[in-house]
Amino acid sequence: MRSDQPSRRMTVPLAALALAVLLGACSTPTPYAPAAERFGFSDSAIEQDRYRVSFSGNSATDRETVETYLLYRAAELTLEKGRSHFVIVARDLDKNERYIHHDFYPFGFGSFGYYGHHGGYYFRRSLFAGPSDSVPVTRYEAIAEIVIGGPELKAEGTDAYDAEDVVSNLGSRIVRTPG
Repeated sequence: MRSDQPSRRMTVPLAALALAVLLGACSTPTPYAPAAERFGFSDSAIEQDRYRVSFSGNSATDRETVETYLLYRAAELTLEKGRSHFVIVARDLDKNERYIHHDFYPFGFGSFGYYGHHGGYYFRRSLFAGPSDSVPVTRYEAIAEIVIGGPELKAEGTDAYDAEDVVSNLGSRIVRTPG
């Protein structure tokens, strides 16, 4: 056996860890676009002037961006339907957190995996395990039920949003898909 053999075995887990970190760093926040592959906005009619609107971000999309995109989508939908105002009658934010787990095995035996909020491991352990680490990965999804209408919504004393003002004020913070 050559003297450099153990160092080669150590580079494989280190290279895999470096690749995982690099790929994670390349993640970009979910752009403002219709939902595809679980991420983006969606809406559906509940009644004539009542809609459910949602925006789901990936793990690189922070909570504030998810909530901003939800509000922007509600305003945009209101204008698409030919109305001028909307009221949020119900709102919720789901936080999905999981952990990416990795171990360092100095003799070339290794594992990589994740566990969710139940804490169940799906990978094997070894007697030769070195240090390990768990990294939290968080995704947010904002959901709202809105009622759309005209200026009469504002006159009724509700906390009605003016859709044109929302689009105008938040428009500079919206990142769309390129192309």
